[in-house]
Amino acid sequence: MPKKYGIKEKDLVVTHVVDLVLTGKLRSGDRLDRNEIAARLGVSRVPVQEAVVQLEHDGILTTRYHRGAFVQRFDEAVVREHQELYGVLCGLASARAAAAADPAVVSELEQQTQAMRTSRDNLEFDPHAREFRTIINTNYAGPRLQATIDSSQTLIPPSFWDSFPGHRDELLTTYEAELSAIRSGRPDAAREACAQRAGMHSQLMVAELLRRGVLSPPAID
Repeated sequence: MPKKYGIKEKDLVVTHVVDLVLTGKLRSGDRLDRNEIAARLGVSRVPVQEAVVQLEHDGILTTRYHRGAFVQRFDEAVVREHQELYGVLCGLASARAAAAADPAVVSELEQQTQAMRTSRDNLEFDPHAREFRTIINTNYAGPRLQATIDSSQTLIPPSFWDSFPGHRDELLTTYEAELSAIRSGRPDAAREACAQRAGMHSQLMVAELLRRGVLSPPAID
């Protein structure tokens, strides 16, 4: 595979492994073939090992002494837990934003929300949604919280949401609710908007992974 300039080799490996999990090419308990990944991506074993360390920290892989790296349990409960955790973490920063109700920050968020409203499709919507989140986190998430938020996003690369042509309409209401809560100084409502969006993300992700055959439908008694 040709190298992608401007992207760290470790991050390239992380993205590749996550894609293997999200497409079902790697499943719970499967052993990671580090040599195959290095050859496939045209990198040395060093960035592969760096990626394994990050993916273990993020709860996607587990390593066993002298045996290698294996995919952690990956099922519907794990997907929902992942999104729930992300919603809680974002809610912490948003609650702080609401407590501050800084007019300058509110103005920036209003601009991004208006851009989301006028976007015609996901390609226009998603960058503004990410910028909305970045504005809040930059101003109200400390280094530890930001690092935890970043690690909780590993499982969901932005490209995954290309699978959902209608998610703009579903998610826009939660950004509007979050903006309203921050503007009016209501921390609990800001947290609730983040939790609601995380729940929508869970539903969308589970549905897509079921469609792909990565997750199994729940057993019927």
